[in-house]
Amino acid sequence: MSKILIIDDEPYILMMLKKMLEKAGYETDLASNGKEGMDLFKKDPSDLVITDIIMPEKEGLETIREMKRIHPHLKIIAMSGGGKISAENYLETASIFGATRIIEKPFTQNEMVSAVNELMDPGSA
Repeated sequence: MSKILIIDDEPYILMMLKKMLEKAGYETDLASNGKEGMDLFKKDPSDLVITDIIMPEKEGLETIREMKRIHPHLKIIAMSGGGKISAENYLETASIFGATRIIEKPFTQNEMVSAVNELMDPGSA
């Protein structure tokens, strides 16, 4: 079974994504910030990472860069609802740092599950 690491500082988003992706047949690990996510990833790398951008301790852009340095072919979905700058700007930067897909919050279940299924398909990018 494919494993997905979900990193977000909002507990309800972690739980929503966990339920959504486990229902779609994926195993999930959860982390509440980039530091916790990196620790989990180093111990047991996932097949895909979904990360928020704005988080305490270690934010998503730094997490993406570090994960891509360790695992250059890792597939990452970056998500953001914005903050001091627009979500679009954060997500554009995430793409530059190595995110495979970007999704703006709020997103639909279909939008997220479709992106995950596409990236987890062995024939996909």
